[in-house]
Amino acid sequence: MIRFDILTLFPEMFVSPFQASLLKAAQEKGLLDIRLHNIRDYAPGKHRVTDDAPYGGGCGMVMKVEPIARALEAIPRVEGGSCVILMTPQGKRLDQAIVEELSACRQIILVCGHYEGVDERVRYLVDREISAGDYILTGGEISAMIIVDAVSRLVPGVLGNSESIEAESFSMGLLEYPQYTRPGEYNGWAVPDVLLSGHHQEIAVWRRRESLKRTLNRRPDLLKRDRLSPEDRLILEKIEDGLD
Repeated sequence: MIRFDILTLFPEMFVSPFQASLLKAAQEKGLLDIRLHNIRDYAPGKHRVTDDAPYGGGCGMVMKVEPIARALEAIPRVEGGSCVILMTPQGKRLDQAIVEELSACRQIILVCGHYEGVDERVRYLVDREISAGDYILTGGEISAMIIVDAVSRLVPGVLGNSESIEAESFSMGLLEYPQYTRPGEYNGWAVPDVLLSGHHQEIAVWRRRESLKRTLNRRPDLLKRDRLSPEDRLILEKIEDGLD
């Protein structure tokens, strides 16, 4: 089981996503423990102020360090390893390798930034910083949801099919091959004959070739990683030469 503790100014944003589909079922099975912490509950004073104007001037507001520090101190740590993550566009860009690293943790604590960001001293309180991608979001809440969803899929029992996980895009360093289901033909678009042949070895070869072709066409940067076999490189050469 993995426990997720999420520090946010807007806990209501998480209610619907975490109460549907696989995440809901996984929580009911005891595979996931997701807890929301309102940072405002840890802010001092009558008005529970969690942000202030930046020193030196500038637009927007900055989240204060004290409420975040108090919230982190109040969260009990799970034995076996916990990781505190600040969701920030300045962090390392999330990929499947990071997701796999995080899946080994027993507890993941996610700090969601908002407004113009967090006081720089918050960075002394976290273990790592992660960005969901090279674009701007309103806050770290949606990025935190992505972490929870991606990591949860790797928790044994959540999906119930390890082969499905291994075949998905990025798990093997490539984009996934094309998938088809009934009907066999729709609007003149037919399912490739090899998938109807029943020859599992030929199907496996076709899927690997199509995965390589799709990755070459859509995400050639993924092919720079040293995960390709000599057979893969030969297939790519034929594709690039127009022979396959």
